Amino acid sequence: MRGQREQPVQQRQPDRGPGVDNGAHHTHDYVGNQDNDAFSSDEDLANADTSCRNQGDKSTYYWPVLRLQDGTEEFDAGDLGGGADGNVGRILKPAEAEITFVGNKRSDVVAMPRFLRIITGDAKSFTNGLKNANSSWSCTGFEDRQVTDKYPLCPEGSQVVRTANFQSCWDGRNTDSANHRDHMAFVREDGSCPDGFQAVPQLQIRLVYDIPAPVVENGQVRNPYAVDSFPEQLHKPVTDHNDFINVMDEDLMDQVVDCINSGEDCR
Repeated sequence: MRGQREQPVQQRQPDRGPGVDNGAHHTHDYVGNQDNDAFSSDEDLANADTSCRNQGDKSTYYWPVLRLQDGTEEFDAGDLGGGADGNVGRILKPAEAEITFVGNKRSDVVAMPRFLRIITGDAKSFTNGLKNANSSWSCTGFEDRQVTDKYPLCPEGSQVVRTANFQSCWDGRNTDSANHRDHMAFVREDGSCPDGFQAVPQLQIRLVYDIPAPVVENGQVRNPYAVDSFPEQLHKPVTDHNDFINVMDEDLMDQVVDCINSGEDCR
């Protein structure tokens, strides 16, 4: 059951989440909404342009960049959140980006409310523990083999794949919560939502990267790649995370829901 699917143009944007003004974080790639900065309000997001092919989708999709740690100085080499916090090297742009919405195995889905915010994964999983970690890494041609705590070294001709499956159970009331998590939940093992929650379209993001085949010298990978992180998180793969703010117009969201609930593949 698939809903809206996009292959958006990547655009690197400032290093704070929309509406977050409490200091620099790490650099993110953004897709969709073009008014992403620390002072963006819901109204700003609603009135912005979008890089999505379907202009009814002004949602913002974003994730920390990957870097090849080869000594390259990027635009943020001296900035907090960038080189000043240990995020150095050449920023790698995804060769492919797939954004897909899928259904629930146990029930129909209902529409997401406008401005619903979802974060999946935890940027501080290395020190916080793995409770909210939700990273997944693999290689093209080997995507049946997923790893969470290591960066895959893909063979020649294979690309690195980075995937995120978002929480898809909503509390039916709130578009956000104090910790940005409690208003959403993952499905249970049987595919159903926890009591008091209802199923919404599940966002899945798949990013594919062309990364040079690794060179190993004396047991060490030369010029490894890694995700941007806070300094104390040491660029660990478990700290990968993705964010989403729903700014689809209501008609488009209704189309997504209808498509998913009918079992169609809509693009």
